Amino acid sequence: MNQSFVKGTMILTIGTIISKVLGSIFRIPLQNIAGDKVLGIFSLVYPLYMVALILSVAGIPIAVSKLISEARAQQKEDEVARLVQTASILAFSFGVLSFSLLAGGSSWIAKALGGQEARFAIIVVSTTLLISPYMAVYRGFFQGLEDMKPTAASQVLEQFVRVAFILLVAFYMVKAAYADDMIAGGIMIGSPLGALASLVYLRALYARSPYRPKRVRLSRVQWIQTSKTILALSIPIAFGALAMPFLNLVDSLSVPLALRWHGTEMGETSYLFGLYSRGTALVQIATVFSSSLVLPLIPLLSKQLAKGETRQAQQTIQKSFELSHFLSWPIAASLAALAVPLNIALFTNNEGSLTMAIVLASSVFTSLALLGTGILQGIGDSKRAAVIIVIGCFVKWGTNVLFISWYGLIGAGISTLVTYAFITWMNHVAIRRRMSLVFWNRKMFVYFFASVLMGVGLFFISPTWGRMASLVYVAIATIGGGLFYFGIVLALGGATLQELRQWLNQKKKG
Repeated sequence: MNQSFVKGTMILTIGTIISKVLGSIFRIPLQNIAGDKVLGIFSLVYPLYMVALILSVAGIPIAVSKLISEARAQQKEDEVARLVQTASILAFSFGVLSFSLLAGGSSWIAKALGGQEARFAIIVVSTTLLISPYMAVYRGFFQGLEDMKPTAASQVLEQFVRVAFILLVAFYMVKAAYADDMIAGGIMIGSPLGALASLVYLRALYARSPYRPKRVRLSRVQWIQTSKTILALSIPIAFGALAMPFLNLVDSLSVPLALRWHGTEMGETSYLFGLYSRGTALVQIATVFSSSLVLPLIPLLSKQLAKGETRQAQQTIQKSFELSHFLSWPIAASLAALAVPLNIALFTNNEGSLTMAIVLASSVFTSLALLGTGILQGIGDSKRAAVIIVIGCFVKWGTNVLFISWYGLIGAGISTLVTYAFITWMNHVAIRRRMSLVFWNRKMFVYFFASVLMGVGLFFISPTWGRMASLVYVAIATIGGGLFYFGIVLALGGATLQELRQWLNQKKKG
C-alpha cells in the first residue's frame, strides 16, 4: 500500500468524520432555536432526501475514480475525458429526474409522512438534487488522481455552509414569527447552498488542474458504452450505501402512521417525531465516534484477504469486534443513564426522556451493525449485507407498528433497539459462514458488565435542574464514568495497557 494512498485515506476519513459530526450535532441548536416540531419535520423529510440523493448520485464518484485511475495507468487521456463528460451527463440527468419525482410528488409524499406541513420542506430540499450529482463527478475525478484533499475539503465546506444557513435561517424565521412548516421549509435552503458552495470550489480546482482532460467529441455509441461501464460499477455501490438511510426512511414513513393509529392527532405527529429525533441525533454522534476508531481496520481486512492471509483476516475481524464492544457498550450505557440531564442540557426540557434513553441504549447495536455490514462488504459478501438490511427494514416497520400501538412514542425507541440488535445478530451469523468469529467471549462480557456498573452509578434523575446544572453534571459524570469503566475493565482482565497501546498503534497504521 503506497504512502500517498494511506495519506489520502486518512485525509478523506478525517474530512468525513468532521462532516458527519457537523451534520449530526447541529440538530441540538436547531431544536433550541425552532423547537421540536420543526426538528420533527426536518427529521421526517431528510431521510427521504438522502435516499433520493444516493440513488441520483448512484455511486458515481467511486466508479469514476476507479475508471479514471485505470485509464490514466494505461495513459488513455481520451478515455478520461469521455468518462468525465459521460458521468456529468448521467449525473445531471439522474438529478433532474430525482428532483422532478420529489418536487412533483411532494403533496403525496407529505401526506405519507404525516401531513402537508412537510410539503414545503420537501420541495426546497429537492432542489439540492439538481446540484449534488453533478458535483459528485468532480469528487470522483480528483479521487481518480489519488488526490483526496479536494473531496475532504468540499465535504467539510458543504456541511459548514449547510449548517450555518440552517441555523441562521431558523433564527431569522423564528424571530419573524413564521409558522413551523414555513420554518422547516426555509431551513432546507441550507442543503442546496451547501452543495452549490462545494460545486463552485471543486469546479474552480478542476479548471486549474494540470490533469484536466481536453474535451473530446462523444458519439452516441461511445456515450452508451461508457454509461454502461460507469453504471455497472456505480449501481451496486449505491445500493450498499442505502443501508442506513433506508432504515431512517422507514422511521419517517411508519412512525407517524403508527402514532396516528395509536390515536395521535395528525398535527401532533411531527412534534412527537421531533422528541424521538432528539435521541437519534445523539446516536449519530455516538456511532460516528465509534466508527472512526474501527474504520482503519476495514481496509486492513481487505488487504489481508487479497494476499490470501485468511488467518490474519479472521484475527482482524475478531479484534475489530472486540474494539467495537469495548467502545460501544460504555458509550451506550453512559448516554442512556444520563438521558434526563442530557435532555435538559441540550434540548431545554426532559420531555421524551424515556424514549431518548432507549434510543441511546440502542447505539451499541447501531455501531455493531454498521461494523458488521462493513465487514460483510469487505469480505466480498455485499449482497448478503444488503439482504440483511432489507429484512431489517421490514422488522423496523413491523416493530414500529406493533410497539407504538402498545406503548406510544416509547415503542419507537423499543423498535430501534430490537431492529439494530437483530441486524447485529444476522451480520454475525453471515460473517461466521465465511470466517471464524466468536460472537461473545469473556472480554466482551467484562465490557458489558463494567458498562452496566458504570451506568447504574451515573443514573440520576432531577427534572427540576436547570440547563447549566445538568450540563455540569453530565460533564463530571462522563469523565468520572469513563475512568471508572477503564478501571473495572483493567481490574477484571478485559484488557491490558499493552492491548490498549496495540489498538492505538493499529489505528495509526490503518
